[in-house]
Amino acid sequence: VEFLYCDLASMKSIRQFVQRFRAKNCPLHVLVNNAGVMLVPERKTEDGFEEHFGLNYLGHFLLTNLLLDTLKQSGTHSHNARIITVSSATHYVGELHLNDLQSRCSYSPHGAYAQSKLALVLFTYRLQHLLTANGSHVTANVVDPGVVNTELYKHVFWVIKVAKWMTAWLFFKTPEEGASTSIYAAVSPEMEGAGGCYLYNETRTKSADVAYDEELQRRLWTESCKMVGISDESSRVP
Repeated sequence: VEFLYCDLASMKSIRQFVQRFRAKNCPLHVLVNNAGVMLVPERKTEDGFEEHFGLNYLGHFLLTNLLLDTLKQSGTHSHNARIITVSSATHYVGELHLNDLQSRCSYSPHGAYAQSKLALVLFTYRLQHLLTANGSHVTANVVDPGVVNTELYKHVFWVIKVAKWMTAWLFFKTPEEGASTSIYAAVSPEMEGAGGCYLYNETRTKSADVAYDEELQRRLWTESCKMVGISDESSRVP
């Protein structure tokens, strides 16, 4: 195991990480996008993005796109490279506000978190469409880990913290259990060549209806490229 530092809330840090990784000339067979914050008070990343959207979504969007060439070079016909992005069941109640992705009009921690998780599902489906159109040996899937007992809940109201402390053993998954579906997506032979799936408990499941809106997927992708400062290569793909 080798550690390379990367702050997903910093576009500069992401770019520096990718440079360091590329300098190693290593293949990249699996990328798991798993960083996140939840229900944080209204605040911005160093690039000026609302933190849920900037870290949970845009950080992973940029990281994945910058590593895409390496992933494509690493995948083969019999062993595709795999991209796994961790979303949440919260995406089912999320709304994507293309005219206010930074939640400037009215900030709600719950709304901003749900929007970032919905954006990750839309991103995954659009990414798989582009990978397929280009004939790449790379697959992209999105995972719902379930309700997991981690420090992700440190910003919730104190009453919920007490309830979590009392019931975690009964209702919450352990971190190991929460990671199982991501591991399944990353290494299972059953997922070889399968992309564009929403996985829960190692099973393909239907995501929110709005996540299948291809026009919304396209518009989010284009806007995301502008926000992180990369060219929109998808404009040539229908």
